[in-house]
Amino acid sequence: MDVEKINRLYRQWLEYAVEDESVVRELKTLAANPGALEDAFYRDLSFGTGGLRGIIGAGTNRMNIYTVARASQGLAEYVKKHSSEEKPKIAVSFDSRKKSALFARIASGVFAANGIDVRIFPELMPTPCVSFAVRELGCAAGIMVTASHNPSNYNGYKVYGADGCQITEEAADEIAGEIEKVDFFGGIRRMDFFEGISSDRISFIRDELVAAFLSQVKKQSMMTEEDILDKNAAIIYSPLNGTGLKPVLRVLKESGYANVTVVREQEQPDGNFPTCPYPNPEIREAMELCLRDAAKHNADLLLATDPDCDRVGIGVKNTMGEYVLLSGNETGFLLLDYICSQRIRHGKMPGEPVMVKTIVTSDMAERIAEHYGVKCINVLTGFKYIGEQIGILEAEGKADSYIFGFEESYGYLSGSYVRDKDAVGGVFLICEMFACYQAEGISLYEKLEELYRTYGYCKNTLHSDTFEGAAGFVRMQEIMERFRRSSMGFGSRKTVRCLDYMEGIDGLPKSDVLKFILEDHCSVVIRPSGTEPKIKAYISVSAENAETAGRIGEEIAGALEREMADETCSGGI
Repeated sequence: MDVEKINRLYRQWLEYAVEDESVVRELKTLAANPGALEDAFYRDLSFGTGGLRGIIGAGTNRMNIYTVARASQGLAEYVKKHSSEEKPKIAVSFDSRKKSALFARIASGVFAANGIDVRIFPELMPTPCVSFAVRELGCAAGIMVTASHNPSNYNGYKVYGADGCQITEEAADEIAGEIEKVDFFGGIRRMDFFEGISSDRISFIRDELVAAFLSQVKKQSMMTEEDILDKNAAIIYSPLNGTGLKPVLRVLKESGYANVTVVREQEQPDGNFPTCPYPNPEIREAMELCLRDAAKHNADLLLATDPDCDRVGIGVKNTMGEYVLLSGNETGFLLLDYICSQRIRHGKMPGEPVMVKTIVTSDMAERIAEHYGVKCINVLTGFKYIGEQIGILEAEGKADSYIFGFEESYGYLSGSYVRDKDAVGGVFLICEMFACYQAEGISLYEKLEELYRTYGYCKNTLHSDTFEGAAGFVRMQEIMERFRRSSMGFGSRKTVRCLDYMEGIDGLPKSDVLKFILEDHCSVVIRPSGTEPKIKAYISVSAENAETAGRIGEEIAGALEREMADETCSGGI
């Protein structure tokens, strides 16, 4: 590490970073902690297709008003170069996280000072609303201040293009280049947020747009007026102290679902996430209060959305009356089968139907799609690539061909009204699917078991290791390189084929992802997270039953964990 450079940056921040008292206080403590000082300044917080994401705090490698303002100046320069509008617009929203509203105001002031009109939601709003607003309002770009499902000490800054998709690799590289040109304390044009409001450079987005978004959500219904639905189900819902409360309850109420109980402790926005330190519906701990209230009220269905309301997790009763949480893959299987079957039933299946999934999402989705004559497109991890495919279909005059897209990390989208995953729409369709099968006397658990009997049992698990700080960043790179050299197999399952997406496979952009295709229809996908200091591994096992799949999965996971922990191994796994 360049100690001299780190110390120089530190002295600069001590002198000029005086606007935010919390940053001032933290800077004073760093002198006594060389490790923390290094981690705060050893690099600039990286900007990529997901924008910015990092720990809230002082330094160039942290989320604070200075890194947000600098990123906004870079984005403003990019927009001015590429927009044909005399007065381009940017849509802005934010979630319930610490400093989200502040960061949104800072960004808005930078855009306004650069001659860009800002359309900002007056209160916290889900991520898909930004994607919707960009296209509906004819904006050149959009930002969402959120760290999605990360712990409470994180925040982030997602960027959307004029098409409503998260930005492409090419755009991200160009914006990052513009950001690098900007001096933290001398190169940023800023305007006070309230001055921007009074001068009409910044204006609030009206409720009519939110109503239009919810109208599009409801248009994704697979039902007709003649269809019978049982909407009396007892539903437990948690927004996990995030943005989902108002839009989710509103769309359910307007759709006739009246028996909805909200988890009290997780109802109101709270960036501390006091009862769910890791507010991710993928994690069982985040769902514990939902499970508690489901048992208390004898609920039929339980739902939770993450803080920016683009992911949704669900729980249902099994045949023994016990509550079980479904994985993102399982919910995706159910929705895909439901959408396909209902479209065929009502004569609404397009001539060339397409569904899109990520490469880490279970291959069982391909078998379901094939059964219904639906083309399956595989894309890199990240819903932006699913949104990109919708845009490609639209450009080819085949916008109606897209029927569904999902990723194993609890993200779903059934229409093209937005270009990102949408948990408001996910909740709506899950409830409709539940009500449809309920009217037929079928539970979601029973329907899932039916799918497994039809297409074969498939178990998918996610494993991850965390590598904090500068040393952790280097360690992650070393581990990925070792896996590239070690591809013999995992446990007793030998590798049939290794796909290295860094080489650019199937026309996809180059990405640091490895997929090991193993014997007996098993696979392991390994990649560094794009939003957290983690390496993630996705294990997929096909077997005749759950017990066998579990045993095989544990064996593969054990071999994977041993390799992750081995700092010297250079041979096979």
